[in-house]
Amino acid sequence: MSFLHRLFGTVPGRGLQPKEVIAYSIAGFGQNMVCALIATFLMVFYTDGVGLLPAGVAYLMLGVRLFDALNDPIMGSIVDRTRTRWGKLRPYLLFTPIPISILTIFCFTTIPGDYSAKFIYALVTYVLWSILYTIVDVPYWGLSSSLTSDTNKRATLLTVARLVCTAGMGVVALSVPMIIEHFQNKTTGGMGLEEIAPALQETMRIAIAADLRQVFFWIAVVVSALAVPLFLIGFKYTRERYYSPTPPLSLWQNLKLLVQNKPLLLIVLTGALGALRAIYLTSGIYFAKYCLDNAGAFTIITIAVAPGGLLASVFTPYLSRRFGKRDLFIYSHIAGALVLFAMYFVGWRTPFGLWFNFIGIIVLGIPAGFSNILTYAMIADTVDYLEWKTGERAEGICFSMQTFISKIGMTACAFATMLTLGIVGFEENVAASAFVQDGIYFTSVFLAAVSMLLLAIPLFFYRFTEKEQARVVAITAARKGRDFEEIGLTGRPGFGGSEGGGPA
Repeated sequence: MSFLHRLFGTVPGRGLQPKEVIAYSIAGFGQNMVCALIATFLMVFYTDGVGLLPAGVAYLMLGVRLFDALNDPIMGSIVDRTRTRWGKLRPYLLFTPIPISILTIFCFTTIPGDYSAKFIYALVTYVLWSILYTIVDVPYWGLSSSLTSDTNKRATLLTVARLVCTAGMGVVALSVPMIIEHFQNKTTGGMGLEEIAPALQETMRIAIAADLRQVFFWIAVVVSALAVPLFLIGFKYTRERYYSPTPPLSLWQNLKLLVQNKPLLLIVLTGALGALRAIYLTSGIYFAKYCLDNAGAFTIITIAVAPGGLLASVFTPYLSRRFGKRDLFIYSHIAGALVLFAMYFVGWRTPFGLWFNFIGIIVLGIPAGFSNILTYAMIADTVDYLEWKTGERAEGICFSMQTFISKIGMTACAFATMLTLGIVGFEENVAASAFVQDGIYFTSVFLAAVSMLLLAIPLFFYRFTEKEQARVVAITAARKGRDFEEIGLTGRPGFGGSEGGGPA
């Protein structure tokens, strides 16, 4: 245990403990397995399994995810109004996992009937899933700011959590394409549709779609069954330390708090401008299947991102202390934009181009790894800023902006991918023309480069540095007459008794 304390920078019996870091991260593993399955493969299920048109899927994704994103501030306000014996954040890790798992399975099913019936079923199940996912996503990330207010410990906590979350996403992203490719090859005998006699191609397309529906259903069952107990571990072994006994605020009051949180608004603007920065992963399954003629190649694309992301994640705490979170975020993404532009102009149709793109994706893992941690850590800092400025500690409404950013990104990536496929005349399970392939590549790489460059602009106006965060935490502690374990004292108010070795 002493090794874990040294590893996580924690103090035995006082404040954040190693078991909490581990439990919080395990919950994130389960959460991100479910998220990755929906975010990465639901579009493929809709187009190649159910047979929905790309344009229809584009507008379905746009409508549902914008609706879902706008729900985030409402959910944040509900979280901030929650009062239970378990806290205001942890209860959502207890009560929502089973409903989310059930809806995940429903999302990867369809119903008999015509196109309209299938579309409406997809719309209803996806809307319900999105609402339930919001109910757990906002409090999960808000919990990170309630476990500790030390920005360095928080960075370590989020580094570990994001690494484990990435592993959860990776398990799904790596395994599902190989499973799909295996069953598709089994159906077609390893041949592409263009190699099959024209008279049999329509029959084969129907068979492939039927196999995809069955395979995705069982994948959803397995992922959902694994995720539920992992959520519950996060609930059981974490503890909230920051609780304001003041009466909860209304939604309108919480929204007014957002307007006063200028650092948070800049982060939100950064997220909006950078919404397409990871579209090369969202559209990667289509690039692998229709440009490389091998859906399993998406596994290689996903693996390629991992080394850089892992390296960046491990060094984020050190580098953010050395250079500051803001500058690390800015310049890593400018470098990533230059790499993407180079990839696009080199192209992918030659052996050299393929290798250049492969190496480029490895490098792109670095800014992705930084942003996976820095965004959460910077938003957690803005919770402290808001408490200093207004006297209100509103984790729910602040972290609803993180989930808002994530959903805007998923929305933009899905919409741009589907819209492009519709424009270039994509047909599911049909060999793609050069025009279709070029459209997929342009969306995957060039749009990602532009987005990655734009996101850096708002951060040049971000002034809430690590020194400022430490200063406002100390001022708030003195103002409220309470002790922070992070400045060497104990005894923070919490739910259900004493905390950190001091009186409640």
